[in-house]
Amino acid sequence: MAKNSLPIMPKAGGGTLSKALWTLVVVALVVLVVKYPSDAATFVQNAADLIGRAVEGLVAFFRGVAR
Repeated sequence: MAKNSLPIMPKAGGGTLSKALWTLVVVALVVLVVKYPSDAATFVQNAADLIGRAVEGLVAFFRGVAR
């Protein structure tokens, strides 16, 4: 059997505990969105801004390298 090239990636299937934890995470996210929609929207907006700034930084870096 081949060695897993990405050891941090979970194996397919997972156990009962893994499924239970993912279910709890999903339930917590649904409760967050339903009970605190403003906080959830702020979190998503901040995450999108962070990703946008990271992409802009990479673009600026590659443009600087290309010059």
